[in-house]
Amino acid sequence: MASKGLPPPVTHTEPDIPSGAKIFRTVPYVFILPELIFGCWVWILVAATTVYFPVLQGWVMYVSVSSFFFSLMFLLCYLFGFHRNSDSWKVVDSLYHGATAIFYMSAAVLQANATIRSETEVLAQYVPLYYQINVAASVS
Repeated sequence: MASKGLPPPVTHTEPDIPSGAKIFRTVPYVFILPELIFGCWVWILVAATTVYFPVLQGWVMYVSVSSFFFSLMFLLCYLFGFHRNSDSWKVVDSLYHGATAIFYMSAAVLQANATIRSETEVLAQYVPLYYQINVAASVS
């Protein structure tokens, strides 16, 4: 015997992962394009400076280039629908973006360190333009 005053039970379904052009209209996936743009921007800025500290700036380049490449692969997978709405794809996407955030934070700290050290230790070869580019790379 069903009661007349109670609404039917609500079932929660996970939203589908969009494919094709729909990813540019869905909130978590629309951030892939700015991620690609800023990753490429860091890559260009670090490559445009004189490398005074190759270990520090090498890590920054590694993070920016590899993150750009993997983000581009994720974008292509979403565009062509390779994910097929599997739950494991959502886990891989979350793990990737979490690891990338940690890597970018470490790269920002190392780039800021290289910027500060280039101002104080390499004063004879110091060019203000390189300092400004290093600051822009640290912030990006």
